[in-house]
Amino acid sequence: MLHVDMDQFIAAVEILRNPELAGKPVIVGGRGDPTERAVVSTASYEARAFGVGSGMPLRIAARKVPDAVLLPVDRDAYTAASDEVMTTLRAQPGATVQVLGWDEAFVGVRTADPEGYARRLQQAVLERTQLHCSVGIGDTLVRAKVATGFGKPRGVFRLTADNWLEVMGARPTADLWGVGSKISKRLAAGGITTVAQLAATDPQTLVAEFGPRMGPWYAQLGRGDGTRVVDDTPWVARGHSRETTYQRNLSEPDEVEDALRELTAQVLEDVAAEGRPVIGLTLKVRYAPFVTRTFAHRIASTFDRETVLAEVLALAGRFEAGRAIRLLGLRAEMPMPEDAREGHTPTRSGW
Repeated sequence: MLHVDMDQFIAAVEILRNPELAGKPVIVGGRGDPTERAVVSTASYEARAFGVGSGMPLRIAARKVPDAVLLPVDRDAYTAASDEVMTTLRAQPGATVQVLGWDEAFVGVRTADPEGYARRLQQAVLERTQLHCSVGIGDTLVRAKVATGFGKPRGVFRLTADNWLEVMGARPTADLWGVGSKISKRLAAGGITTVAQLAATDPQTLVAEFGPRMGPWYAQLGRGDGTRVVDDTPWVARGHSRETTYQRNLSEPDEVEDALRELTAQVLEDVAAEGRPVIGLTLKVRYAPFVTRTFAHRIASTFDRETVLAEVLALAGRFEAGRAIRLLGLRAEMPMPEDAREGHTPTRSGW
């Protein structure tokens, strides 16, 4: 199986539209204005060389690269380019495609020459879209996904059970797909700092720290094990979320309520398109200067907008009184249809 990941996708789309940007440090985020509160969506490799990365405040990114070209996010353009990429992948001989986001997908295929297939796939994507991609080859989805990182940019790399520990064993656990910095720190507190150590850990010893489901799963990630099936069943969102960073802190109760009403209306518009009720809510608040809290609870299944709004405002009653607010986010959970494959949309805030 293959994992296809577009190289510097958003920046590459912008450069394709504006060829004069090629070779320059390009940073895409917010409305492209570093004086506003916004974060980096992506950066070209030239900008990344200065330490700019996704999620970094735009003002800090601009400070790191004073001569960078700053551009606003254009979701429609990225969606259109993504559609072309995925159409190209699906057109490949024998391919089963599982979309992961705007810029990446698993491709299941039976072939005696996966490297050759990967190179032909890269060429097909380049010819149709003028965009480059990297391809990871693996005998599990986990190994294919991790392999892509070694192939970047524009390359192909294979990870299997035979070379997994040779390549990954000495690396920190944070390098694994699904193990972020927080989990890595919790593993390190238990004496597990490398992939090899995690792979050798008895899964049951992780249950106390991470629970009966996640503990064994992290041990499985350490071995690179997991599913070997690419599933092209259309994904179904478990929930929808929106968040807004305000250019001026919200300090008055009326301002906060108005913002919550607007946020709720946006989320419910997304939910309405699903035709499923709301069964849970998570409200995120970021106080100035940068302290984040979340509040969540289950609610009785409902399609009623006023009921949902009332529940949102009730959650907001748990905010710290008198604290200025710089960001609000809301996620609405929905029941999953039977036999649905869960997924997420790359065009939202990444909750």
